[in-house]
Amino acid sequence: MNNIKLGHSGLEVSPICIGCMGFGDPSKGYPSWALGEEKSRVLIKHAIEAGLNFFDTANLYGAGSSEEIVGKALKDFAKRENVVIATKLGAPMRSGPNAFGLSRKAIMNEIDCSLKRLGTDYIDLYQIHRADPFTPWEETLEALHDLVKMGKVRYLGASTMRTWQFAKALHIQQRNGWTRFISMQHNYNLLAREEENEMIPLCADEGIQTIIYSPLFRGRLARAWGETTARSESEAGANKYFEATAAADQKIVEAVGKVSEERGVSRALIALAWLYRNPVVAAPIVGALRTSHIDDAIAALSIKLTDEEAARLEASYTPRIDVNVKNSDPKAIAQMSATVGHEIAPPVASK
Repeated sequence: MNNIKLGHSGLEVSPICIGCMGFGDPSKGYPSWALGEEKSRVLIKHAIEAGLNFFDTANLYGAGSSEEIVGKALKDFAKRENVVIATKLGAPMRSGPNAFGLSRKAIMNEIDCSLKRLGTDYIDLYQIHRADPFTPWEETLEALHDLVKMGKVRYLGASTMRTWQFAKALHIQQRNGWTRFISMQHNYNLLAREEENEMIPLCADEGIQTIIYSPLFRGRLARAWGETTARSESEAGANKYFEATAAADQKIVEAVGKVSEERGVSRALIALAWLYRNPVVAAPIVGALRTSHIDDAIAALSIKLTDEEAARLEASYTPRIDVNVKNSDPKAIAQMSATVGHEIAPPVASK
């Protein structure tokens, strides 16, 4: 496995990142389809033996149980200095004041909780899960910079936000001489290409690479149109985002199937190979629930799509409603307030 440098940094990661959302205790919290510790360990060991060193989790997953399982398995199967542990913060972890977000108090609390669960004294890539509309960027970014200087974090990453928000954060970091983000984790695939408009060009200009979550669009690109899985059925509510573009999406899925048939490989390989055509993409996050998912992702590295094949895959694309979290949306604010059990007021504007 040939590792790559992540963004404009010296951090070496495998070109495939293992998504650990499915490694957790389903009885403790989201997601309900998580595998549990025994099955998760099998997949983590398989990934390490295959040469992968990049693992992405979050404090939210399984109410912390994902971090616990991942940390314990990595300690058993690999040397700490050889693996790259990425985790995220920002989601509600309890009810009450200071329960979520990116305030200095929340950041300092959550880093210690994650370190304890992971069983390590530092995190390689610490990512903000979403932008926080309730906390000034300066407070968040200085606190993150302090974590790096304290040695608890090696590098910083961001995830899922508006391009203008990310641009503003990068500007504030540069202006103050604070540690800069080296990666953006976002939703990008053959069925969701809105990030090509602004976010991907910004990252290319800033020397930032992207880590792609949902590279197979919740598995839709890996199976024939209309087929379902236990996970897709458990997340049926997400279908509202797909209804308006269903006709175009079906044509794309069918095109993936046609190219995969011609190539004699799985659909997943074709969808992942398409992502690797974009130099801004560092690594798709593969949410492996079977060892074959990991093997398919590795096999995709050797597939080079022709321009003609790529054009066929892209031909029917129809822009969809932006499914990224709209942090400034009043409905989103109301939902977050309800989650933590009390009303939250936005910060006072700086003068």
